[in-house]
Amino acid sequence: MDTMRDRFIAITSQLLAEEPRLAVVLADISADGFASARRAHPDRVINVGIREQLLIGAGAGMALTGMRPIVHTFASFLVERPFEQVKLDFGHQGVGGILVSAGGSFDWPAGGFTHMAPGDVALLDTLDGWTVHVPGHPDEAEALLREAVDGDDRVYVRLSLQANRQARPVGRSTGSTGSTGFSVVREGRGGTVVAVGPMLDNVLAATEGLDVNVLYATTVRPFDGAGLRRAVGAGPGADVVIVEPYLAGTSTAAANEALMELPHRVLGLGVGRAELRRYGQMEEHLAAHGLDARGLRERITGFLRG
Repeated sequence: MDTMRDRFIAITSQLLAEEPRLAVVLADISADGFASARRAHPDRVINVGIREQLLIGAGAGMALTGMRPIVHTFASFLVERPFEQVKLDFGHQGVGGILVSAGGSFDWPAGGFTHMAPGDVALLDTLDGWTVHVPGHPDEAEALLREAVDGDDRVYVRLSLQANRQARPVGRSTGSTGSTGFSVVREGRGGTVVAVGPMLDNVLAATEGLDVNVLYATTVRPFDGAGLRRAVGAGPGADVVIVEPYLAGTSTAAANEALMELPHRVLGLGVGRAELRRYGQMEEHLAAHGLDARGLRERITGFLRG
C-alpha cells in the first residue's frame, strides 16, 4: 500500500494538469516528488525553500488572485512555525486554501521534537472557518483532497504514515457545514467511542467484545455533533471516548457542547503533553501514549466501568 503522502503527490500532480487555477507551494519537503509536475507547470509549482512564513504568505497571495493553492510541508512547519501567517494571510484576509501536512504527531521520531506537531489541530481550532480532515487511509486522503480542491474554503488535510488496513467510504460534503459526518462502524449500548483517522484499527481491536458504539471520523472540524447525539441516543446518560492521533482532549470541548442538554461524561485520549525524549519508533510512541490496542482497552474499559 502506498502512503498518504505518496498518494497526495501523485493525485496533486494529476490535478495540476486538470485544474488551471490549482497551484502548489512547497518548502523543500516533497520537492523531489513534485519534480515532474514542476517541469510541466513551472508557474504553478513553487518551492520557496525552508522559509515557512513565506510558504504561507505566497499561498495566500495566490489565493488573492483567484488561484486555489495547496501549501505543503511537515505539520510542525506548516501550522506551528508560521501560525501568525496562517491567522492573518488566510483568515484575516478571508481567502481560502488547502494546507496539507506530513509527519503527523510522531511519524519520524528520528527527526526529534522539532518535527513533531501533536498540537496542530488544537492550534487551528483557535481560528474560525477551517475544515480539518484526518484521513485514516490513502484512499480517504485522495477523496478528501479532491473534495477540497473543488471548493474555495480553508481546509487542513492531516496526513500520516500510520494508516488503517482498509479504507472507509468518504462521502461528499453536504449542507452548509461542509462536514462529511461520523460513520457508524459498530453498534452497542454501553458507551460510544469515536475513532479519528488512523486510530480506527487500534480502537476496533481495543473494543473487541465490548458492547459499545464505534464511530469513525475523517472530518473533525466542523465537529459532527448531530451524529454524536444520534449515536448516544436519548437515554439517562452518555459515556463518550474520543481517540485522536494528536493532542489528547482536542475535541473534548466540541463533544461537551454537542451533548450539553444530556447528562454525559467525555474522555479524550490522544498524545500526551509530556515530551518523550527517547524517540524510538512510531509504534513505541503509540504505546507510550496509550494509543496502542492494549493501552486503549485499559483506559476505555476503566472509564466505562467508572
